[in-house]
Amino acid sequence: MNTVPTTTEVFSTGLVDLTQHEIQALKTQFNLADAHTHQRQSPSQRAIVSRLPQLWYQAEESLQADCERRFIDAFFRLHGQHTAPRLERTLLSYAASISTLVAAMYLKRHRMSVSLIEPCFDNLHDVLSNVGVPLYPVAESLFEDVGSIYANLAEHVRTDALFLVDPNNPTGATLLRHGRRGFEEVLRFCRDHDKLLLIDFCFASFTLFDDTLERFDVYELLEDSGVGYLALEDTGKTWPVQDAKCALLTSSRDIWLDVYNIHTSVLLNVSPFVLTMLTEYIEDSAADRMASVRSVLDANREAAIRALAGSPLRYQEPVAKVSVAWFRVLPPLSTASRLQGVLADDDLYVLPGRYFHWSEPSRGEDFVRVALARDPRMFAKAMTRLRAAVDAQVR
Repeated sequence: MNTVPTTTEVFSTGLVDLTQHEIQALKTQFNLADAHTHQRQSPSQRAIVSRLPQLWYQAEESLQADCERRFIDAFFRLHGQHTAPRLERTLLSYAASISTLVAAMYLKRHRMSVSLIEPCFDNLHDVLSNVGVPLYPVAESLFEDVGSIYANLAEHVRTDALFLVDPNNPTGATLLRHGRRGFEEVLRFCRDHDKLLLIDFCFASFTLFDDTLERFDVYELLEDSGVGYLALEDTGKTWPVQDAKCALLTSSRDIWLDVYNIHTSVLLNVSPFVLTMLTEYIEDSAADRMASVRSVLDANREAAIRALAGSPLRYQEPVAKVSVAWFRVLPPLSTASRLQGVLADDDLYVLPGRYFHWSEPSRGEDFVRVALARDPRMFAKAMTRLRAAVDAQVR
C-alpha cells in the first residue's frame, strides 16, 4: 500500500522541488513561500463571500456551459484579450499544473523537444520532464534587448518548441517592456523557424492597469501570426479564494483538436460553483481596476524594501510588479539555501533560488523569493523577523 512520506522521511532524502518546500512552509507561522493568495478579503470581496449561498444555488440552476462562458468572457474582458473568447478554443481545468500537463502530453505525443525559459518556477520543468519531454534552457537575458531577440533565439533555440513565462516567475521580466515589438520578434522567429510557441501567462493579471506597461490583445497577435501556440492563464495567483481556482488553456486552430482530445482524457469540467464565484471576483476587480489586489502587493513590497534596506538582501527591481519579490543574496551571507534553512528554523519560510534555475541550480544560490500576497500585518511582522535573522547571520 502506498503511503504519504512523513516529514522526517522527506527531509532525510532531501526536498526535491519548490512545491515540497511550499508544503513544509504551510506548517510555519510566517509562510512567505508559495505565491498563492493568502491575504484577507477587501470590503467588496467580503460582500461576495456573504453571497456564497446565493451563488451556490445560482450555479446549481445553471448549465455548465453557461457557467463556463460567463467565466471565460469575464476573464478575458478584464485582461483586454477580446480575441480569445471569440476563438472558442479555451479549455478549463482546476489548476495551472493540469493545463501544463495537457500541454506536456501534447508535446510528448508529437515527440517535440522544448527550450524552456530559465529561471522559472520548477513545476514547469518537472511536469514536462516527468512526461518525458526533452528540455533545454533558454536564458531570460536573451529577451532584454528587443533588437537582439530574433538573433538570440536563432542562435540558441534548436528545439521544436519555445516555452516562455510572461511575466516571469520569479523575476517579473516581461516582453511588455518592449510594447508589441517584443512579442512580434518572438513570433517572427517562431514563424520563420517553424517553432511551436508556449506561453505561461499565469502572472499576467499583475500587468493590468499599469501605466508603465503597454497591455494589448496578445491573442489577436498570436492568431494573425500563423504560429502554432498554446497559451496558459490562471486565477490562482490573483484572488484570495482559498485555492478555489481555474486555469485556462487556449490553442491555435492547427493543434486544437489534438489538444482537446488530450484534455478530455484528463478531466470533464471545473466546478460550476467555483466558476460562478470566480466570475464575481473578476467582475469586482474590473470595477476597481485591480485596486484591491494591487494595494496589498504594493504595501507588502514597500514593507520588504524598507525592512531589508542596507542588508545583504538586495531587492531586484522587476519590470512587472508581480506578487513575488526576488532578492539577491550578497556577502557576507553565504547561500540562499543556507539562509532559507536558518529562517525555517525561526518559523519563517522563503524559497531558495536554486530550484528556479532548473538546469544549473548553483546559479540560483544567489537569490531568494519572497511571496507578497499576504495579510499586511503578518507580512510586516515577518519582515521584522527576517531582518533580525539576516543581521544575526551578518554578526
